[in-house]
Amino acid sequence: MYAAFFTIGLLTFIGVSTPYVLSEILEIPTGEQGQISGTLVFWTEVVTLIVFGPVGVAADRIGRKSVYLFGFLTMGVGYALYPTADTVTELIAYRLIYAIGIATTTGMLATIVTDYPQEESRGKLVGIVGAMNGLGIVFINLVFGSLPERFVASGMDGTEAGEMVHWLVASLCVLSTIALWFGLKDGTPAKEEDKPSIRELAVSAFRQGIRNPRIALSYGAAFIARGDLVILGTFLTLWGTTSGVNNGLPTDEATTKATLTFVTAQSAALVWTLFIVFFIDKFNRTGFLAFCMAIAALGYLGMGMVDDPTAASARPFVILLGIGQISAFFGSQALIGQEAPLAERGAVIGGFNILGALGILVCSVAGGWLFDSVSPGATFVMIGLINAFICLVAIALRLTAPGRMPGVPDESVIAARLG
Repeated sequence: MYAAFFTIGLLTFIGVSTPYVLSEILEIPTGEQGQISGTLVFWTEVVTLIVFGPVGVAADRIGRKSVYLFGFLTMGVGYALYPTADTVTELIAYRLIYAIGIATTTGMLATIVTDYPQEESRGKLVGIVGAMNGLGIVFINLVFGSLPERFVASGMDGTEAGEMVHWLVASLCVLSTIALWFGLKDGTPAKEEDKPSIRELAVSAFRQGIRNPRIALSYGAAFIARGDLVILGTFLTLWGTTSGVNNGLPTDEATTKATLTFVTAQSAALVWTLFIVFFIDKFNRTGFLAFCMAIAALGYLGMGMVDDPTAASARPFVILLGIGQISAFFGSQALIGQEAPLAERGAVIGGFNILGALGILVCSVAGGWLFDSVSPGATFVMIGLINAFICLVAIALRLTAPGRMPGVPDESVIAARLG
């Protein structure tokens, strides 16, 4: 629960802090920030694409905890260096260090969430993890996102305020490393004699996707579900910040206002979590994914009709956006958790994360171009259309290959229990 609280919260803070760094520290014009933000996310996901596979293999060979600790420490280094950049190129370099950290920590969070629950209550744990994700996002972004304005009010200049906030976040990464050192279980869930070879692990994610259409569907859902979160964290905050700056607000005040908009979306997601957790284990996972993707599509398409995300009139769309984003997370995580086989679980989750990284890569580049060249709302329309497509695929698969109901073990689990 601690890992869930801080992993995603620390992941999303970069989206809140980047507009501040671009505007206040690097003094980039607002009309250029969309493509620069997209470029930063693009290179982040290039690194995660490279790292996710080895992370999955390492998790199955040396254990989840050691890999997780490395990820938190690396993310802390990235945050500490981020506000010291003097050029966009240097900022990208520091973002790549952060990227290694988030690829590792998010991969391990997904893996341990898959490891720990019994199948009959998997959905409930996913729901609780989603609630902790939401609480972490709200807490970290609300507290740290408002600090630049407070530091400036206390007498710091904009650069000093930005540096101080990022160094505090880096310290939180170190504290989280210590907490996970004491709290997580050592080793791997498979017995030593049951562990596949490294070569087998490397190809298992692809093989399982070919054999099992529901794993393939999970990969497709990951493509857009992780893209949902990054688009929300990157472009919603950027949209709110640039709108404030263009309307004459100082950068620190515009950042605070944009952060509150992002927190509103995540608060709505948190409330939705408390409702949906009671139903997630009562429905077929494939059908539940279709339902979740439908909500996400509505949220993102609705946001395309908004002119200013920080305006009071936009609040209903922001709330629906947060509900849609967390729904996509629930649906994809519950399905892959049910379908991933035990001995190859880390590698399959690695494949799941690779598809998520590809989705972020594509959505960030296309979204950044749409943000600057068409309109900020066009970025959200694009994501909504992709969610709608995955929803249709999930409906088709629910009718043709729905899979087992939650709580019903598959053949490999039954065989293991019988010895």
